[in-house]
Amino acid sequence: MSIRIIAKGGGGIEALRIEESPIPKPQAGEAVVRLRAASLNYRDLIGVRGALPGMTKEPDYVPLSCGAGEVVAVGAGVTHVRVGSRVSPIFAQGWLSGGAENMGRSHLGGSVDGVARSHAAFDAENLVLLPDTIGDLEAATLPCAGITAWSAITLARAVRPGDLVLVQGTGGVSIAALQFAKAAGAEVIVTSSSDAKLARARALGADYLVNYRTTPDWAGEARRVAGRGADLVVDVVGTGSLEASATSLAPGGAIAAIGMLDGGFSWGAEIGVPVVPVTVGSRDAVEAMLRAITANRIRPVVDRVWPLDRLADALRALETGAFFGKIGIAID
Repeated sequence: MSIRIIAKGGGGIEALRIEESPIPKPQAGEAVVRLRAASLNYRDLIGVRGALPGMTKEPDYVPLSCGAGEVVAVGAGVTHVRVGSRVSPIFAQGWLSGGAENMGRSHLGGSVDGVARSHAAFDAENLVLLPDTIGDLEAATLPCAGITAWSAITLARAVRPGDLVLVQGTGGVSIAALQFAKAAGAEVIVTSSSDAKLARARALGADYLVNYRTTPDWAGEARRVAGRGADLVVDVVGTGSLEASATSLAPGGAIAAIGMLDGGFSWGAEIGVPVVPVTVGSRDAVEAMLRAITANRIRPVVDRVWPLDRLADALRALETGAFFGKIGIAID
């Protein structure tokens, strides 16, 4: 039997329940994956709270968007993967190549069932092969947070050696962006309200550190400590910090608009500097990211790990913000 977590949109964390179901059998073109690990994203939390109306299956769904595991069965016609392949499913199912216009609306852990389960059948073309250099928990950080950070660093304003990149906070997207920016030869400023988290960011290669709690004018402080403005700001906060982000930029700089942790999405904002919408990425983009991770020996950061049957506790930990990088879920 397979185990899975069921969420009810709007039911909150307390409404999560665990149940058993038969292990799926692969149809033509499908692969059945024994999932070993998952990771949490902010969208998982707001989904169970009911803050994604029309974006989660009704009346209930399997949550979580990012996972990794091993193919245990394949259907007729499958050539992309084989039994024994280590894989991750892409977040935007069906988005194999091209720009965001090809993204569609089939999103894991929302409009289609996610990865909070031990077994799942996927269209085999929606799987990416994982390198041996990273483990399952590390790989499970990549389908949303990792590829979003990759898109910010490579598409919003392609980062070059000598550039200065500012990343907000020390969550999954920000830490991945720090790692990718350093691999591209950039200098990086990291902001946080925690000196302990800033010290961990320094250990990952951050060049400049700004505590925005002790220094409310964090944008001015970022310019002061670096001696110049940023070429790219990776904005995970949203409209709540957009004006400050703009003041931290150098001429010709841009804001990679990703988040909504404080206010709404800043996509489409007109503030006199480029505000570039950033989302996840296609299968091709995920594969390019994995090649860069392998070439640069990057190890995605997993801070705390909870078992699947304690997903509710893991989501409560996500609510607190008391983590660095990603929260992982071990699926036994």
